Amino acid sequence: MTDSSDDAKSVPTPLSAEARRVLGVLIEKAKTTPDSYPMTLAAIVTACNQKSNRNPQMSMDEDDVLLALDHLREAGAAREIQGSGRVNKYRHAAYEWLDLDNPTSAVLTELLLRGPQTLGELRTRASRMYALDDLTAAQTAVDLLIAKGLVEPLTPPGRGQTFAHKLYPPQERQYLEAKMEKRANASATPANSKPAAPDQSVVEKILSRLDNLEAKLDAIEDRLGKLES
Repeated sequence: MTDSSDDAKSVPTPLSAEARRVLGVLIEKAKTTPDSYPMTLAAIVTACNQKSNRNPQMSMDEDDVLLALDHLREAGAAREIQGSGRVNKYRHAAYEWLDLDNPTSAVLTELLLRGPQTLGELRTRASRMYALDDLTAAQTAVDLLIAKGLVEPLTPPGRGQTFAHKLYPPQERQYLEAKMEKRANASATPANSKPAAPDQSVVEKILSRLDNLEAKLDAIEDRLGKLES
């Protein structure tokens, strides 16, 4: 992270989309599959391209991942180590680089892997890495990340407020602002032209089921990755 004055928040080093994906993968797999961590290059490629717990979907090859790892190492966010059998492996240094703890790293990782999300989405999805018992716990983690200058709200306070990390380069950040503004304008149509909103409890149940299914798919892909590596 760059230096800052005492009365200003530190500003994180912007990362490319590929570097953010690799960093998110390294933090995620350290939590969810510790027996396969640190990770080989092949395992990182597989995890970056998996279909579950990722938005957007990406198709990265070894060269893409190596460039992303170089970017992360230059920033101080990742390290290369000598693994067993003289195979090089990689691990993240996010806790030191961004001054994170378990709950904040889980929330930030979900933002890295899936993009902007609401508090409810973050609480449900981050709990696969660290149990966030309720929305208050999720809010506490988000507030800590905001205080560190790592996360910001993209929409006004209230139901459905969306949060994003602050590791986007300027052009991507501008794209996000335009996207959220377009979404807000679309939702501002007359009430009589809008379909009834689904019950929030039903939405939460659907999200929970989807996350459980994605977790199972994730575990299957991890096993396949181990067999291929």
